[in-house]
Amino acid sequence: MAPIQISLDQDYARRIKVKLNDKILFNVQGMLLQTTVGSFREVNWGRMQTNFRVVFPSGVLESAPQFHVLMTRVPSKEVSAKFQGAVVRGFPNVSVIDLGLVLQLWDEILDKIGFVIRFMAGFSMATGWIVLLSAVLTSKNQRIKESILLRTLGASRKQVLVINAIEYFFLGVFAAGAGLILALGSSWLLAKFSFEATFTPPLVPIFVLFAIVVGLVVLTGVLSTRNVLNQPPLKILRSEG
Repeated sequence: MAPIQISLDQDYARRIKVKLNDKILFNVQGMLLQTTVGSFREVNWGRMQTNFRVVFPSGVLESAPQFHVLMTRVPSKEVSAKFQGAVVRGFPNVSVIDLGLVLQLWDEILDKIGFVIRFMAGFSMATGWIVLLSAVLTSKNQRIKESILLRTLGASRKQVLVINAIEYFFLGVFAAGAGLILALGSSWLLAKFSFEATFTPPLVPIFVLFAIVVGLVVLTGVLSTRNVLNQPPLKILRSEG
């Protein structure tokens, strides 16, 4: 007897490491069925329709114990509750599953996962800003000496302020960019390989957070050198000495 040709969901076949023309032995209520993988199918499990990982040809499983799956749509939760009650009272051996509640629970789980990913991204950028702030305050003396040297060479207060602002701007861009890349990269890896879901980052909040972090770095850097610019270079040199 020739093996039965079956069709497999390609993701499921990849998971169990099965290739085309491989043989699979099924145990159907004690009866062994020798099958051969004849084709693969691409199944969209996100659509609300019945589907199966393994599909047998007609004339093979008709005599085996079976159950039927039916789907229907109701306009509201109240109608759904009445419909389920009527079905259970009329047909006690029928199981009713409210897919609306299942999808609602699934949406809540995905919302929590999304919140965790967004929180980790924001936490990474905020932590990077704190570390950068510490680095700015640590190097304050060096910035003071550079500002004194520039003012001694004839640079105006505005020129020194612009130079410092540009320096802190690029410093903030590089730091926030590095944190953003790490946060998005880790979130993408978590979504793809752990949850097997598509990762679509919210671009507007990301750019807003990026701009806020860069602005905070520039503001912190400019304020740290503001006292130096408001005093004569000779006075600062005497206090440093």
